[in-house]
Amino acid sequence: MRLLLASIALLLVSACTGLPKNITPVTGFDIDRYTGTWYEIARYDHSFERGLSNVTATYTPRDDGGITVTNKGYLAEKDKWKNAEGKAYFVKDPATGHLKVSFFGPFYGSYVIFELDQLNYEYAFVTGYNKKFLWLLARTPKVRDSVLEKFRQSIEAKGYDPAKLIAVWHDEQSAD
Repeated sequence: MRLLLASIALLLVSACTGLPKNITPVTGFDIDRYTGTWYEIARYDHSFERGLSNVTATYTPRDDGGITVTNKGYLAEKDKWKNAEGKAYFVKDPATGHLKVSFFGPFYGSYVIFELDQLNYEYAFVTGYNKKFLWLLARTPKVRDSVLEKFRQSIEAKGYDPAKLIAVWHDEQSAD
C-alpha cells in the first residue's frame, strides 16, 4: 500500500513539472541573461493573479543554484500591492528553459520557456505544466505589435486559445 501511495505521489509531482503537448522548452538558455525584472504583458486568467495590474516577475540567483522568483502586482480594488516569493530549479539542465517553481512549500509546477528572444532576451513565451497557464513576458512594460502578433500566432499553432488572453495594464509607476 505504501508503495502504491508513493507511486501516486511521484506521478502527481512529476505531472506538475511535465510539459504540455506540442511544447518544447528553449535550449541554449542562459540564466544570467534571464535574471532581473520582467513585465507581464499578457496572460491567461487564473485565481492567483486575478485583478492584478502592473505585474512583474523578478528572478535572482540563489546560493544553492536555484533562482528566487518574486512576483508583484497591484490590486486596484483593494488599493494594495501583492507579492509572492518562490524558488525555482532546473528540471533537466541550466541550458534548457524548463524549470520547476514553488510558491507553496514542497509543491512544484512547471515553468516552461518555449520561445525566447535569444538575441537580446527582450521577450519570453512561458507556460505551465498544462495549457491552462500562459504568459508573455518582456523587459519593458510595452512591446512592439510584431511581438504580440508573433505570440498570438505561436500560441494558436500550439493549441492555445488567443481569445482567452488578458492584456496586463502597466502605468508609469510600474516601470520604476
